[in-house]
Formats: sequence, structure tokens, C-alpha cells
Amino acid sequence: MRLLLRVLAPLFGLLLAVVGLALLVETVTAWIAPASSPLVVPWPAWRTAVEGLTWQSGSVRATAIAVGVIGLFVLVLGLVARRHDVFLADPVPEVTVTTSPRSLARAVGHEVRSHDDVVSASVVASSSKITVKAATLDPAEGVREAVRERVAEMLVRLPLARRPRVSVSVTTTKGVK
Repeated sequence: MRLLLRVLAPLFGLLLAVVGLALLVETVTAWIAPASSPLVVPWPAWRTAVEGLTWQSGSVRATAIAVGVIGLFVLVLGLVARRHDVFLADPVPEVTVTTSPRSLARAVGHEVRSHDDVVSASVVASSSKITVKAATLDPAEGVREAVRERVAEMLVRLPLARRPRVSVSVTTTKGVK
């Protein structure tokens, strides 16, 4: 979602800059040489085309619907792309304490990697679920339970407002122990 916003925001900014520049060029041209034809935008031709349109025209309605749909899309995109904080237990009612999912994933990852049998680990966290992918040189089943217990103990120590679900997958890798 953030990637989409990071792409859309510069595109909208660039579009507004181009429209503003075209408006500036056309305005200066109209002030300096009013009798000359437009430089960039054929606005006299557009004006004659628009003069014949009414609100009952199909093209006007289609344009209004398209603008409305695009506006709703951008609105929903902005609402969904908010920051998804992980809420911690409030020390007092007047104080709200949060952390980022990245910080929670970093803490869980550090705990998982501190296990002797884990060679590497990848952790993705949100307020509702923590996914741990670990690699080991030992049989995966025994390490999976040890990692799950270690993550559960760590989550008990953290003052989380809601305890997230934990998903642990361990794969056995080839290598020298």
C-alpha cells in the first residue's frame, strides 16, 4: 500500500505542476499577445465544444462519475494506508503507548536468533499476527517448538494490549554444524 502511495503522490504532484505551468504559459500569452493563437492548450476549441454540453449530456455524466470514482479510490487509499501501530498496555488511562510493527518484529527476531539452534530468522509482525520463519541445521520439529516457546515467553514479558497470534515455520538447511 505504501508503495502505491509513494508512486501516486509524485504522479499527482507532477500532474498538478504541469497543469499549473500550462495555465501560467497560457495566461502570460493571453496578456502579451491576445490576438495570437494559444501556445500549448487549444482552449478556444475546447470552449466551443464545452458550450454545447449540458448536465444531461452523456459525456458530462461519464466524466462526473469517473472523477467521483477516482476521488473515492484516493480517499479509501488514504484511509487504508494509515500507520498500523501495535498498542501496548497503557500505564495510566491518560497515556496511550504504541510501538511500530517493525520494532516488534525486530525484538522478536532478536529473541529467535539468540536461540543456539537457529541459523537465520525472518520475522513479520502486525498488531494481530507475528510470522516467524527460521532456519536450522538440526531437525526442524524440535527447534520449531523451542522457538514457539521462546516467542511466547517474550510476548508475556512485553506489555501488549492484545496478544497477537504466532505462526512459526522452521526449515532445515544444509551446512556444517
